[in-house]
Amino acid sequence: MFGLKKLDLYIIRKFLGTFFFTMLLIIFIVIIFDFSERIDDFIERQAPFREIVFDYYLNFIPFFVNLFSPLFLFITVIFFTARLAQNTEIVAILSSGISFNRMLLPYIIPALIIGVMSSGLANFVIPPANRIRLEFESKYFRAPETFWGRNIHLQINPGEFVFMESYNQPTATGFRFTLEKIEEGRLVYKMNAETARWDSITGVWSLLNYNIRQISGIEETLTFGAKRDTILPFSPNDFIQNLRKIETLGFTELHNFIDRLRRKGAENVEFYQVEMYQRLLFPASALILTLIGVSLSNRKVRGGIGLHLGLGLGLSFAYILFMQVTTTFATKGNLHPMIAVWIPNIFFGIIGYALYRLSPK
Repeated sequence: MFGLKKLDLYIIRKFLGTFFFTMLLIIFIVIIFDFSERIDDFIERQAPFREIVFDYYLNFIPFFVNLFSPLFLFITVIFFTARLAQNTEIVAILSSGISFNRMLLPYIIPALIIGVMSSGLANFVIPPANRIRLEFESKYFRAPETFWGRNIHLQINPGEFVFMESYNQPTATGFRFTLEKIEEGRLVYKMNAETARWDSITGVWSLLNYNIRQISGIEETLTFGAKRDTILPFSPNDFIQNLRKIETLGFTELHNFIDRLRRKGAENVEFYQVEMYQRLLFPASALILTLIGVSLSNRKVRGGIGLHLGLGLGLSFAYILFMQVTTTFATKGNLHPMIAVWIPNIFFGIIGYALYRLSPK
């Protein structure tokens, strides 16, 4: 089949079988622990059994699988390759004239399958499932999220900027509100208000104790008032960035959302960019982790499988920690999000290549 030999099919079957069996086992354990933790909330809020099964757990499974698929892929490769090494099967394979490079082929194929599958799930399947799951969580056991923002800056139109010293979501009120309009590098309009209260029903901002400064050449006009109701082209949703919302955005939605944030000059755009690039790099990560796993565990050692698994877990957590560090530099510093996502893959790709060169051929 497609030029694959019996040995290739044997390794592919071992690879995919071990991966999916491990995932099913871990999912089953996680669901049991999660249900035992949530059961009081389900009973107290009278959550229907059908919603628990189909709205929560059925949509929780793909989210969990995709979240930890790189880790379990790595552990899977190390586990069954170490088993092959302990049973002297790898020695027999190499002794039969099959090169180490050729032996990697049946590892690469399932790694690509899992990587592409993970990328597809993350971009197209999981986001709509997460909408249902998060609605269930908000309804039955997750406390409503609140927002208290400070030093809010927002571009609502070209040349139009909004500033707030702070915003309180429970009262829908912003403090020290400023709206500025700039034309050809010159300030032509500025509105200040002590408070700005949002009406979610009418979509109107109520500005209290306001003053308006209009500038036309050398002439200025000042207007003062106690209250002014006005419709402005933005709402609190434009600066209340619920980072959990990213879980509900498909690839196209996420890309368009990032474009809107850029145009408005919003903060935390890098966080969403990191997420977008990570979703696209699942296949590359899968190949790198597979190369490391095979190169690390293809020798028969005195410590057995336990030693290989220990090293594998250590490298897995190092990879995750490295990814978190570079992500922090992207979201809190000046590191470009694409570079932040690629650095851990490049670094561990170098480690994988070094281990590959040191592997017995």
